[in-house]
Amino acid sequence: MANEEKKDFNAMLYESKGMPKIETITDAKSIQKYGGDRMYFAPPLDYDRVMKQVPAGKVMTIGKIREYFAKRSGADFTEPITAGIFVSIAAWASFQRSTDITPYWRTLKADGELNPKYPGGTQAQKEKLEAEGHTVIQKGRKNIRYFVQDYEKALFDLDSILSD
Repeated sequence: MANEEKKDFNAMLYESKGMPKIETITDAKSIQKYGGDRMYFAPPLDYDRVMKQVPAGKVMTIGKIREYFAKRSGADFTEPITAGIFVSIAAWASFQRSTDITPYWRTLKADGELNPKYPGGTQAQKEKLEAEGHTVIQKGRKNIRYFVQDYEKALFDLDSILSD
């Protein structure tokens, strides 16, 4: 995303654009990659609601949120591109609010990687996670990336509290 300071992310959060919905895909490579042809699309607000459930000291990955939505909707998988976009929208929407904060910094990319698209980039996310007791490690020399060490041990179980 670009020009974040000029966008109204809270308005974007409420743009459902016909979601939630399930679409049947026909691309053989995608069907093989994702394990089925029923693709779920969750609206941005649903990502925000799930991200709000992750307590201090715990983390979540975008992939785990996608798995949760697919399981809950009866789909084979949740569409990955919109998932990444909608998580970023939830983060920026929270950043633009003074109340009703979504702890977006607790939602990680695959393998526990920090998200450079969040407000303040990886440095701000790193500081928030370390303040909650997580250890953040750096990987790479040229393409430097940051990860929560042993993030699997701190994964929040969405099924433990969320229900329809």
